[in-house]
Amino acid sequence: MSRLKIAAALATLMLFAAGPASAFEAGRAIPAPAMDVAAQDAPSAVAVFAGGCFWGVQGVFQHTEGVINAVSGYAGGDKASADYKKVSSGATPHAEAVEITYDPRKISYGGLLQIYFSVAHNPTQLNRQGPDVGPQYRSAIFPVDAEQAGVARAYIAQLNQAKAYSRPVVTTIETDRAFYPAEAYHQDYMTLHPTQPYIALNDLPKIGELKKFFPAAYREKPVLVKAGS
Repeated sequence: MSRLKIAAALATLMLFAAGPASAFEAGRAIPAPAMDVAAQDAPSAVAVFAGGCFWGVQGVFQHTEGVINAVSGYAGGDKASADYKKVSSGATPHAEAVEITYDPRKISYGGLLQIYFSVAHNPTQLNRQGPDVGPQYRSAIFPVDAEQAGVARAYIAQLNQAKAYSRPVVTTIETDRAFYPAEAYHQDYMTLHPTQPYIALNDLPKIGELKKFFPAAYREKPVLVKAGS
């Protein structure tokens, strides 16, 4: 079921239920990566993460200091199948993903990974995230180079060894996969629709968790795709 249909169902549920049932899972404190990409004196770098609802993942990183832009989209498949209706069916290799352009002089790749694993999603859920079920909602990292891939693999091993979660991390590392931006109506979705039931129940609380666990990395005003910033 697509998230737009789930949102409609949640709205109906909220009309009849005594209280809304939230699939939101609180973030948690986890150790920082012991390994990180080499320091960069460049104005920008790119990371691509998937963790269920791209509305929520995009929203988290739009509120992260050092992020220049965060775009919702698809990764894992080809350009022809990078379409919301096709991806939502679960029949394509794509995952809903977010391409993050960031300033490596302000936040490192490892810093982004820590936020991704801590508050952006639950990395122990296999082929699902909260109410969203299917491989298109998998936890996945799409490294842009071998160094990012190595750092991500090392961090997953570190988190599993430290037993940071009650279950193993199931995040996949998928190399050599292009990113394709999603349709315009998916961009800045959390900011534009904060009262929509799906957003209010599942995604908006993640911003509070970001502020709680990463106060130094939290920015009050999100960087928006449609603002061109």
